[in-house]
Amino acid sequence: MAGKKSEFGLIIKLLIALAAGALLGRVAGVPVMDAVVSVKYALGQIIFFVVPLVIIGFIAPAIIRLGRNASKMLFVAVALAYLSSIGAASFSAISGYIIIPHLSVPTQIQDLVALPKPSFVLDIPPLMTVMSALVTALLLGIAAAWTRAETISRVLTELEGIMTAVVTRIVIPLLPFFVGATFCELSYEGRLTVQLPIFLKIIGLVIIGHYIWLAVLYALGGAVSGRNPGKVLRYYLPAYLTAVGTMSSAATLPVSLSCARRSPVLSRTITEFMIPLGATVHLCGSVLTETFFIMTISLMLYGSLPSVGLMALFIVLFGVFAVGAPGVPGGTVMASLGLVISVLHFDPAGVALLLAIFALQDSFGTACNVTGDGALALMLEGLFNREQQLDSTFGTGE
Repeated sequence: MAGKKSEFGLIIKLLIALAAGALLGRVAGVPVMDAVVSVKYALGQIIFFVVPLVIIGFIAPAIIRLGRNASKMLFVAVALAYLSSIGAASFSAISGYIIIPHLSVPTQIQDLVALPKPSFVLDIPPLMTVMSALVTALLLGIAAAWTRAETISRVLTELEGIMTAVVTRIVIPLLPFFVGATFCELSYEGRLTVQLPIFLKIIGLVIIGHYIWLAVLYALGGAVSGRNPGKVLRYYLPAYLTAVGTMSSAATLPVSLSCARRSPVLSRTITEFMIPLGATVHLCGSVLTETFFIMTISLMLYGSLPSVGLMALFIVLFGVFAVGAPGVPGGTVMASLGLVISVLHFDPAGVALLLAIFALQDSFGTACNVTGDGALALMLEGLFNREQQLDSTFGTGE
């Protein structure tokens, strides 16, 4: 009962933060926005400092508990993330060939109001990048499992408890303020009131695509695991809302872990392995979005959609880049710009338009990413823990 009350309270706080931030951005002047930008910067520094530690603190102990299955599960998890990404991109491309020629595609976007630079800058550099943390956690966990290093295993288990306390007592309480500041910035810039109506039709189609792909993933997860996917999906609303506000899989990781832990059909080991890993390597929503936008922009600026062969090559390579993209705002599109330029031959105008349109929906793509991680965890349950031999589940169910 306490878990449900806590979950409901977080949802209410996030919704209030979204609304308050959007309203404040409409009326705020430069001095107020200077304070908002400074606060958001400081909060972001704290959150992103913690994220690499969370990744090490959860993934490494989970790998140690997996023992001999660790290497195999890692390969399968990354393969599932890659297949999900190229599947989402393929679905988006097929939909694009059918739908985009019938859309009235806009040809211009209006300028945004420039945000003031923060007058107070609190720099808290992370000890390492997210990708470095992921590799460190994987190497530590696998090597400790191979060598049966008891001392390191105990240290990592204690680190797991420490990072759980940091997440629940520090990071999650700060997130509503970070989300509110983000939406205040978007509203002040004009993204919510100027650009969004122009591209509402395109963004709406993409969001529908997110929901369809999530339905596919969770249906597959249920089929592979033999468990009810609704008992995972129903707990993901706080993570979805947090991702909408933060636009970052990495920043949403603490809430994603909290949501997955409430599920009665996900085990501790697989939850703490797949959810942090998925925040780094599984970006299906962002891939789906970018693919559709790329096709739209190609028609808008260059007069035609990319050929099927060109899109197929782009999608296969894009899946690889998505696995390696950082789970930060705009990480997917920034990682793929080399492909967009070299494979699809976009010029600077096309790249600029892609960045502008992608930024409008980045939050919803991120929300699809983190919610899809629960489906991949469910698949791993079916492949490696069908008899629940690893450990007991976190949640208590209904």
